[in-house]
Amino acid sequence: MAVETGYDLPCGRSLEQVWADLDALDEHERTCPHCSTARGSLLALRSATRELAAERIEPRRDLTDRIMAAVRADVRRRGDMLPVRADEPGGLEVSEQAVAVVLRFAADEVEGVRARRCRVRVSSHDEDGEAVLQAELTVVVEYRGDLADVLDTVRQRCAAACAASVGLRLGTLDLVVADLYEA
Repeated sequence: MAVETGYDLPCGRSLEQVWADLDALDEHERTCPHCSTARGSLLALRSATRELAAERIEPRRDLTDRIMAAVRADVRRRGDMLPVRADEPGGLEVSEQAVAVVLRFAADEVEGVRARRCRVRVSSHDEDGEAVLQAELTVVVEYRGDLADVLDTVRQRCAAACAASVGLRLGTLDLVVADLYEA
């Protein structure tokens, strides 16, 4: 294990040199108080690291139960289900969270935009019975003069991603600019 700090001791020796010579002292390291102190700290670090590496840790007996409980809780947290078709009760649905992830990812792909919160709901159904979505997306945008162009690009990318990845039309995308940041 190499120690790379780029730190020189007051005597001029680097910490890397002291680490490399940890098991073979030279005359300088025997008499130098700085090297001696650093050597003592490095020996303690090496000893503690070896103890931790040698320690055998057994997982708790209920680990699998706890993992599965977390997975089940996550499934319940996925948000409301959005019906894809109005004329098929109990038919195809997609989770609000899944659509929100697609929209946030599409917004993040626009240079200078960082997506935050996203809320999605079905606003209506078109003449074919397909759901038309309405979303509110909170973003943080890099401070520059073309804010309107950037937001238009976000709208276009989100609409395209929603159609391509989810198969639904994004009718309305309300963008909330929560903050501006400097590059």
